[in-house]
Amino acid sequence: MLKHRGFPGRLPGTDFQFTIRRANPRGITPLKARERFRDRRPADRRADEAFLAALWAYFGESPFERGNLDAGRLNWLFGREVIPAEDPFDPESYEALLRIDVDAARAAFPQVFEADEWGGSA
Repeated sequence: MLKHRGFPGRLPGTDFQFTIRRANPRGITPLKARERFRDRRPADRRADEAFLAALWAYFGESPFERGNLDAGRLNWLFGREVIPAEDPFDPESYEALLRIDVDAARAAFPQVFEADEWGGSA
């Protein structure tokens, strides 16, 4: 499992996890899209935004390996802002390639792409 060195481990000041420390010995958590309802807590929405901002700052438009990125956090973005970058795609592989769908991400989280607020470039 590839460890993305320098990628934030969690949302600062919270328990919202962005990465995992080691592979799950009981099996890999599959990636699958989770529906984001309009009434989600503001803290959950901030975590999604910060995670996407970290992905954008770290990877940009380039495809990236799932590696040690937390499946629970990825699933909130998967199928919309984060999509498979290979076909066939194995949702149960740490080596699976993903990429940011920039158009969908800009529509859902425009603030991530505005002014250098998150450390990325506009």
